[in-house]
Amino acid sequence: MTKPFETVAVLDFGSQYSQLIARRVREHNVHSEIVRHDITAAELKTKGVRGIILSGGPASVYDEGAPRCDAEIFAMGLPVLGICYGMQLMALELGGTVERSDHREYGRAELSVLDEGSILAGLDATEPVWMSHGDRATKLPRGFRAIGKTSNAPYAAASDASQKLFGLQFHPEVVHTPHGNTILRNFLLNVCGCAGDWTMGSFLDAEKAAIRDRVGAEKVVLGLSGGVDSSVAAMLLHEAIGDQLTCIFVDNGLLRKDERAQVQERFAKHFGIRLHVEDARAAFLGGLAGVTDPEAKRRIIGEQFIRAFERATKQIGPAKYLAQGTLYPDVIESRSPRGGPSATIKTHHNVGGLPADLGFELIEPLRDLFKDEVRKLGHELGLPDEIVWRHPFPGPGLAVRIIDEVTEERLELLREADWRFLDELTKAGWYRKVAQAFVVLLPVKSVGVMGDGRTYENVAAVRAVTTTDFMTADWAQLPYDLLARISNRIINEVRGINRVVYDISSKPPSTIEWE
Repeated sequence: MTKPFETVAVLDFGSQYSQLIARRVREHNVHSEIVRHDITAAELKTKGVRGIILSGGPASVYDEGAPRCDAEIFAMGLPVLGICYGMQLMALELGGTVERSDHREYGRAELSVLDEGSILAGLDATEPVWMSHGDRATKLPRGFRAIGKTSNAPYAAASDASQKLFGLQFHPEVVHTPHGNTILRNFLLNVCGCAGDWTMGSFLDAEKAAIRDRVGAEKVVLGLSGGVDSSVAAMLLHEAIGDQLTCIFVDNGLLRKDERAQVQERFAKHFGIRLHVEDARAAFLGGLAGVTDPEAKRRIIGEQFIRAFERATKQIGPAKYLAQGTLYPDVIESRSPRGGPSATIKTHHNVGGLPADLGFELIEPLRDLFKDEVRKLGHELGLPDEIVWRHPFPGPGLAVRIIDEVTEERLELLREADWRFLDELTKAGWYRKVAQAFVVLLPVKSVGVMGDGRTYENVAAVRAVTTTDFMTADWAQLPYDLLARISNRIINEVRGINRVVYDISSKPPSTIEWE
């Protein structure tokens, strides 16, 4: 079922900012879709898009094998905005000239606005913009004219207004271009003529109707973890089809403190969602006995999850559909034009992937949404802040935060330490300021003194990071007095830990999780 939203297509030429462009478009309440750079004009017509944005990219237009687009796109009569590589490609395809610049322009530049009535309307005479290019257009195609320049790029912005074709040598989507959103708004609302009706309220109404239309009278099962994505998906499906949905919560014994009880209280008792709890603690811990390799842990946990899910579905009866909380970035990466040989850093944290031979048809109600949109949808559905703003938790749970064999004793130590850390963050108003925070139990012991006695106990590492996309992250600079309270509580209240250290590594080179 096609959703009734105006859409702008973002052609992805391999830019690190392609997802950011799509998110910026949505900030203006216009639906965006990232598509491959080689999509045909005919395919775009079937999507009914209102405009097209050509992303930047790392290649030169003259490189062998450089990504190109269907030239017919420029003759469709649709507005087109080329950004950086996208502008250079458009210029080349339409008869202009692109050359290597004598001086590679990277970083902050001053844009002189030459046409205040174009997509640069509302900007000052000079504006700071963010450049990142080695090539530049040196001759514009017929019909184009400069609407902005910098000291190193005479055609930093250009347009053929009659054909609704625009090019920017700089990046309007990044925060380093302070009024980049104004430029995008001009393109989306003034040039493309979009109404800006993409809201979570309108999405919710359309998605519920689409779910009802597809599911009919059939049953749906969903693996509920208690995290943001599965919780929002559960609430959306519950509002759409009520008791036709059954959520399955697998207790793997690797959960945070009181997690099972909280899920039962919130979803079964408070929201009235049908919930089946599968107690698989013994199977998971038995499978992990003696295992220390992180990839082996993930493999075992993934296999045990599938077996537990199979047992649960047999108990609750037949269902035609399986619902998952897949988000748009997952969809983008799975079909990325940049896909190819890459180093496997580690298996993805969300190990709940289920094999196709289970016989379900898949429903992914959040597959059009970015994470920030999922949180907005959660509020629209009436979920409380403690769920909507919950930090990510890895699918393998606490098993990958114990840098050693997973045992009941170590799980209990980590569970108690982690709960106290998050409790202190919340009390201090820091929980929402950081993107993820947790404790890691290290495979070392240290000497300590408690009272008049010597101790030889475990070391806990505290980790808190700030990030917007989880692709990169900085360690959070928590106040010293807060770190002191966290350390004191863990050491004084969790018997078996006598030392707390703070992880001050950023991503990259480190990852956020330790395993």
